[in-house]
Amino acid sequence: MTNKPIYILDTNVLLYDPESLFGFENGIVGIPVETLEELDKFKTDSSQRGYNCREVIRHLDSLRAKGSLKEGVSLDNGSELKVVFDEDGSEQCFIPFKDKIVDNQILLSTYCLKMHGYDVKFVSKDINARVKADVLGIETVDYIKETISKEKIYKGWRIVKVPAVQLKKEFPEELKELADTGSLLNNEFIILESQHNPYNYRLFRYLSDGQFKNIDDLPLKWSLKPKNIQQLMALDLLFDPNIQLISLIGSAGTGKTFLALLAGLHQVLIERRYEKMLISRPVIPLGPDIGYLPGDMQEKLFSWMQPVYDNMEFIIHYANAEHFEPHHKERHESKYYRGRKQKNKRLITQFLPSLNELIRDRIVSLEAITYMRGRSIPYQFIIIDEVQNLTPHEVKTLITRVGEGSKIILAGDPQQIDSAYLDSTSNGLVIATDKFKGQSIFGVVYLEISERSELSRIAGELL
Repeated sequence: MTNKPIYILDTNVLLYDPESLFGFENGIVGIPVETLEELDKFKTDSSQRGYNCREVIRHLDSLRAKGSLKEGVSLDNGSELKVVFDEDGSEQCFIPFKDKIVDNQILLSTYCLKMHGYDVKFVSKDINARVKADVLGIETVDYIKETISKEKIYKGWRIVKVPAVQLKKEFPEELKELADTGSLLNNEFIILESQHNPYNYRLFRYLSDGQFKNIDDLPLKWSLKPKNIQQLMALDLLFDPNIQLISLIGSAGTGKTFLALLAGLHQVLIERRYEKMLISRPVIPLGPDIGYLPGDMQEKLFSWMQPVYDNMEFIIHYANAEHFEPHHKERHESKYYRGRKQKNKRLITQFLPSLNELIRDRIVSLEAITYMRGRSIPYQFIIIDEVQNLTPHEVKTLITRVGEGSKIILAGDPQQIDSAYLDSTSNGLVIATDKFKGQSIFGVVYLEISERSELSRIAGELL
């Protein structure tokens, strides 16, 4: 009998974070034998869950080379890992649940260890499994590697009230005072707002070492403009080549995806700053997943990426409508066309190509996140939408794919989680934002103002 606590890891914990095997110090990490059976079911999945499953199996196999998993293998953090099961026969234990269900078999094994006198702690991401364990008198905890409370989510901006006369100065005195406090982070926005008129303001971004950038214009050649000051902040970051990672956080209708697509399309087609734009979303469905959608992979992605298509078509249509008159065509023609005229030997009749043309010519790529793993992605404008449905480990995997000359945008709403094992405080979007804040190559904007419609705004507040 050992005095060390035994942390029994539920299958969902391993699938959530393969490194959870090494996350408990000075104890025993117990893997129920039933969990090994469950892992066998997921190892061929092409999803992130399947990848995590294979990582767990590889970890277990490498540990097996050091000794017997049944007897226990020492870990570098002072703990011991072992596969646990009831050698004395589970008939000596009883739980009031159907024992043929795998989840209940894991609970049965855990309960038997407790009945044999061990200090057992059941670790699970499954809320109902934790409730069942509590009913059995088993100490149970959620697996929470890192969390950020809603109140502490970094917004990337602050409002400072100043006398109106200060706004007329080239460099308001309040900016120097703020810099001297040492409280400002790199790329944090400061809204200097008149004390008596909230519509009278100026916007600055802190660059470090007491330097500020006055934000009053954007390099857009289209008349599409930000609808509020938060969207202006976002576009300033999106068009800054020195910012390689951006978090856009906000509820539905605040413009996260639209702004990212607008900036990406402009920099790929007009400025030629990036070779192509890559857009991806996690396959976390509200109903049946992508495998149930009709058609081949591209057709499935079309259905899954419909919000992206809607925004892209609007931007392209708007830009083309602005320059419909023939005399505008040559003056505003994009470098995308100028570089392809001779090769294609065809008459250019519009300012921007359609989205289908962009996809066909490999200028825009729509990809499932699953297929981005293991790649290096250079010179691309990368947009990952709905990032709140990714774990911190998955976001790390995506960011480490970014190659030389690329920019990656993480967009999402922490209050709209569709993943069963994530919440507003533990998802990859808020964790990555918290970890990167203050870095010179990172910027974040929390967009609070919905521009979709009055109904959308009210629904976001009430429902």
